[in-house]
Amino acid sequence: MTPIDRLAFIGNALPRRCGIATFTTDLRQAVADARPAMRTRIAAMNNSGYTYDYPESVGFEIDDAKLEDYTRAARSLNASDFEAVSLQHEFGIFGGPAGGHIVALLKRLEMPVVTTLHTILADPTPDQRAVFGDIVKLSSKLVVMANKGREILRSVYRVPAEKIAIVPHGIPDFPFVPPTAAKAELGFVGKDVILTFGLLSPNKGIEVMLGAMPEILKSRPNAVYVVLGATHPNLAAYHGETYRDSLVARAAELGVSEHVVFHDQFVDRPTLLRYISMCDVYVTPYLNEAQMTSGTLAYSYGCKTACKPFQIPGVNSVQ
Repeated sequence: MTPIDRLAFIGNALPRRCGIATFTTDLRQAVADARPAMRTRIAAMNNSGYTYDYPESVGFEIDDAKLEDYTRAARSLNASDFEAVSLQHEFGIFGGPAGGHIVALLKRLEMPVVTTLHTILADPTPDQRAVFGDIVKLSSKLVVMANKGREILRSVYRVPAEKIAIVPHGIPDFPFVPPTAAKAELGFVGKDVILTFGLLSPNKGIEVMLGAMPEILKSRPNAVYVVLGATHPNLAAYHGETYRDSLVARAAELGVSEHVVFHDQFVDRPTLLRYISMCDVYVTPYLNEAQMTSGTLAYSYGCKTACKPFQIPGVNSVQ
């Protein structure tokens, strides 16, 4: 197969604050680093009404609510002679019923599309199934990050095995740092540190970990649960800090406020990696079973942090 020289990416992009933005930006950069002569550009999805100060790597912008932006982007991608498109698909980042506006773009593209599926629903609504089915048909290849994703594609959506590729979530190339050094730098000397990071929203299940803290403190009285991350911009826009405030109130109600630290900030990668380095256990207490892969979990596992699934009696499973 002849290597391609021009590749476009469709998805959220930094400095927009979300996991897909980080993934798309990192993926483009990794490809550019591996193939410096390749021309790469991102068609970035914008929340309707929002603008971002994008770097040069973003060549196109799409307002998620404007159908005409999708068709315009398709024309631009075709006119720019890109040889392939890498689509990052996640429910909620595209406009229209079940994110169906993206289908209008895909139907107009004149080059192959490789779609990375970040969430694969085992029990989709009729609209979700219809849109997802169109994306499957319009994609030359589907990339999943776990065997479970492949199983759902085969059993629920009847996707041929040869159309599916499993590519695990990437991680930064970061040397192992002993937790003691990072704890000293960040002010957690002598603490058993439990960490969750990422944009704060109710689906992250932070309240599950808060509910577990009284039991944890019985055997680990020096334990501290660190929640690192700004409130998700979409949540903050409509509800302010109501969710974060409810978590702070819940910690107080449980009597664990002194053992829970909320850092309300969206940190850069070096800072994030220092936090991962200093934690003893990383937890991802997601409430949605469809969340079968996690960039935050991949980062932590790759940095040799303990990420062990366990069950807390009476509550959901926590990883």
